[in-house]
Amino acid sequence: MRVCRYRRAGQERYGLVEGDRVRPLSAAPWAGGLADGAPVPLAEVTLLAPVEPSKVVCVGRNYVAHARELGNEVPKVPLLFLKPSTSVVGPQDAIRCPEQSREVHHEGELGVVVGRPLTCANAAEAREAVFGYTCLNDVTARDIQREEKQFTRAKGFDTFCPVGPVVETAFDPFDASVTCRVNGEERQRGYTRDMAFDPYALLAFISQVMTLLPGDVVATGTPEGVGPIRRGDWVEVEVPGIGVLRNPVT
Repeated sequence: MRVCRYRRAGQERYGLVEGDRVRPLSAAPWAGGLADGAPVPLAEVTLLAPVEPSKVVCVGRNYVAHARELGNEVPKVPLLFLKPSTSVVGPQDAIRCPEQSREVHHEGELGVVVGRPLTCANAAEAREAVFGYTCLNDVTARDIQREEKQFTRAKGFDTFCPVGPVVETAFDPFDASVTCRVNGEERQRGYTRDMAFDPYALLAFISQVMTLLPGDVVATGTPEGVGPIRRGDWVEVEVPGIGVLRNPVT
């Protein structure tokens, strides 16, 4: 399934992308949503962020090369931080550079969408709790991140978490590439096989700390090549098999 969330005629709904059409759902599929109404042309809808998470749990320094490019070592256990739900935006939505920062960076990532409550789980249980996968941009105010020990302010500005364009359920998270482009120029290209901690291990680890709820998103870390984005830029995060998440910078 390719799950989306969309706006049409002033109404916001979840749907299934089927070719060039969207089949409406009565609710999010991880909440039991069923087909509800006739399919509508994809060209007639505005795609929104495909999830409305209670939280986005992020993992820092999960690729060796990225950790080293910022002068860090890969942590012995996953390094966790949170992005607020208010930072989430969808495809084509603007990333707003805040006045407080002069160095905003892109970080293209694979996102994991949780489909059922997960707490104190092992990796096998975590795998069963995954609903699907999406593209994510962990936008970061790098100058603020360097100044502060905590990541919350640097990572938590409104619009700093583009997600989309869809959630794909038929996807192999162990053999995927993650690419980020700015104005068509490739900046990042990494492979999920190079993660220090794989997605199921991450979910299991996180579930020992906090309960993951249906619709929550886990951002699995970014490959090397992070860099600045500026007003007027367009940023693309692509994961083959899922799609391209494209956002302007304002």
